[in-house]
Amino acid sequence: MALMLVCRRLSTVLRVTGASPGGAAGSASRGIIGDWPEKSTEVKICPRSVLLHTSVSRNGLEEFFDNPKNWGKEVKSGDSWTVEQLRGKSSGDLHKLWYVLLKERNMLLTLEQEAKRQTQKMPSPERLEKVVKSMERMDQVIQEREDALRLLQTGQEKEWPGEWRYDFLGRIIWYTFREWPIPWYLNARHKRKRFYYLSNVKPFIRLRYEKLLRTQYKEAAKQRREKRLQEKMLAADSQS
Repeated sequence: MALMLVCRRLSTVLRVTGASPGGAAGSASRGIIGDWPEKSTEVKICPRSVLLHTSVSRNGLEEFFDNPKNWGKEVKSGDSWTVEQLRGKSSGDLHKLWYVLLKERNMLLTLEQEAKRQTQKMPSPERLEKVVKSMERMDQVIQEREDALRLLQTGQEKEWPGEWRYDFLGRIIWYTFREWPIPWYLNARHKRKRFYYLSNVKPFIRLRYEKLLRTQYKEAAKQRREKRLQEKMLAADSQS
């Protein structure tokens, strides 16, 4: 039945087309599609919608390797960041510097691993040591700021509440308070801990302090000798 209606509609259109050649296209379109408004022929462009955003990939695995111009060559590098220099920087600058050092450290570790694989000597290995020292000092500076802020806001010196206590060897340690589901006098694990030392430990405490003072004295003497040797070398270079 539907096929008969379509055939009848087509025959009617053909007859109208033969009678009026000028309006064939318009009559055909109106006969098949119907009377649509004129504005319906306009194409509406929908705004673009981004379902997934990805950054432009400019560098691939080359980020983990040094500049090809420096391969197999000694690279001159500056000194590592000191604590005094890092203390003068803001938190935003430290955040940016941390990722710069992290990227440099990953690159140097890749270079070191590649040198081991090829059984060759890594060029300029002191660069990795300087980066590691800089990152450790940055951790120290950030921890100092967090401790100062905590001390100002809460009055606590450490991150977790506690107190200074002696251990069984006479050393002063920081004991962190913990929460237990049972009282302390019923806690066998807590009772096994000793926060005091016996009298026979006192001679060893004196020997430990003596060893510490000797180590500090040797380190200070070493720094003085290096300073005098450096002054002599500068004086010899200036005379020559």
